[in-house]
Amino acid sequence: MTRVYLETGPKKVFACSLDWPGWCRVAKGEEAALDLLMEYEPRYGVIAARAGLEFSPGDPVVVARVPGSDMTDFGAPYAVPDLDEEPLPAAEAERGVALLRAAWALFDETAALSPEDLRKGPRGGGRDLSRIVDHVLNAERAYARKVDVRHKPYKSPGDRDAMRAELAEVLSRPWEPPRTTGWPPRYALRRLAWHVIDHLWEIEDRR
Repeated sequence: MTRVYLETGPKKVFACSLDWPGWCRVAKGEEAALDLLMEYEPRYGVIAARAGLEFSPGDPVVVARVPGSDMTDFGAPYAVPDLDEEPLPAAEAERGVALLRAAWALFDETAALSPEDLRKGPRGGGRDLSRIVDHVLNAERAYARKVDVRHKPYKSPGDRDAMRAELAEVLSRPWEPPRTTGWPPRYALRRLAWHVIDHLWEIEDRR
């Protein structure tokens, strides 16, 4: 079984795994979101394997529902479930960071091997590769501030690596409520991993 929560916006629903950070999909309706989540099981399995983890999630079981917002419909898992406010043991935190590191590595490798000009969407939309990469890196710095990791805009890959290293170190720590940062660590891990993975899959699908 894989524990899932559903975030319901005005028009769309996110299905997000609680145990596998970043494994989230959005669709119109609960069943469609759950079906899409399971369609992506093999692709998430690549990330889990890169992290050195066995991935046999089983059938999804909805354990919580949270109200979403316009951001849900826009395409971001924006609500923080109450389950994310629970204590985070060190082993679970380290496992989550291993998955985040795997997502980073696969994103960077995929971007390095992809053309600048990516296939456009059905209506001619879609950013080229460099704009996707810049978007991911800039969003990552903004997300990091939610757990009090603050870095200036990158001037080199070394600056990016330093920010990621500090972020991974912070999120690897065990955590107990009450929360003193903008995001609890569980949610931060999920949101960070989801954003990298979502754009990793976008590049894979459009190159």
